[in-house]
Amino acid sequence: MEGPSGVREALADERGLVELFATPDAAERHPDLVAGARRVHLVTEDVMGALADTVSPQGLVGVAEVRDVPLGTVLATRPRLVVVLAHARDPGNAGTILRTADAAGADAVVFPDGSVDPYNPKCVRASAGSVFHVPFVEGGSVAETVAALRSSGVRVLATTAAGETSLDDADLAGPTAWLFGNEAWGLPGDDLALADQRVRVPLYGRAESLNLATAAAVCLYASARGQREAGGCRT
Repeated sequence: MEGPSGVREALADERGLVELFATPDAAERHPDLVAGARRVHLVTEDVMGALADTVSPQGLVGVAEVRDVPLGTVLATRPRLVVVLAHARDPGNAGTILRTADAAGADAVVFPDGSVDPYNPKCVRASAGSVFHVPFVEGGSVAETVAALRSSGVRVLATTAAGETSLDDADLAGPTAWLFGNEAWGLPGDDLALADQRVRVPLYGRAESLNLATAAAVCLYASARGQREAGGCRT
């Protein structure tokens, strides 16, 4: 991860940072981050430019341990709110949804095969540190993921403009997994058919649709509110 915010979140995690690369100027500005890292490498601005993914690096690049967990590990915790990103390709959107899932109290985010790499630098930056807060699963097919969730008592809802149920009328009190699709073409028919229910987000104005990250935020907060009202199961 790049920049002081990402590095700080990594240091706050129990596994911490494996390595920290810093320019002398950045190390002077952030002595607390340098002191907290296991191994620190001071590098030139040119080297930092090669390591960093951004156009204007902030002088800090951290290396953390691999963080994804098996789906079985998530299911063993009896999750109440899960996100499944099916065929999502934009790393900025994926990172934003990961951040939103964190804020809404979700228990996990799943990145099945065909979705963006959760370790993509842009995805990590867009998560604003939430990549260190929310368990995430990488790999497996959408069908396998849905089947495993359902067998664990989690109801699967898919978002689509043609959904038979409005979000306003959906029952969101129980354990729920939201199936979100591609930014441009949504969920294909095969994936929609896997869901227990297809839900549309009502549009009260003249906009044709919502983008993926916004629709995900609306749905996740609706679930968080519904679950709290049902018995305070969200913190």
